[in-house]
Amino acid sequence: MAKWTAKHEAPEPLEGPIVATVTGGTILWFAMFLVQLPFYGWFADRDLLWWVWCCAAGGVLGLIGLWYVRGRDAALKRHAAAALAARDEESGAGPAPHTG
Repeated sequence: MAKWTAKHEAPEPLEGPIVATVTGGTILWFAMFLVQLPFYGWFADRDLLWWVWCCAAGGVLGLIGLWYVRGRDAALKRHAAAALAARDEESGAGPAPHTG
């Protein structure tokens, strides 16, 4: 069997409002959990309690994800600022003047 190799390079990953996306998803998971709580007995009678607890787990994992993506976003901003400062230092321009 021949080994598969890609015919072209993979595209760059899409960057977007990651923190807002994870925050929105986390809110939705917790909202679904809260909407299902009044029907806890109905879910229990039909052996479907996993639906309720799946939403709770999604909310908790969303909080962990939110902590992670906020740290990632801060690290990317620090890296970009350090790269800009290094580029300015190499060109001899010095720090950019503060406008505002």
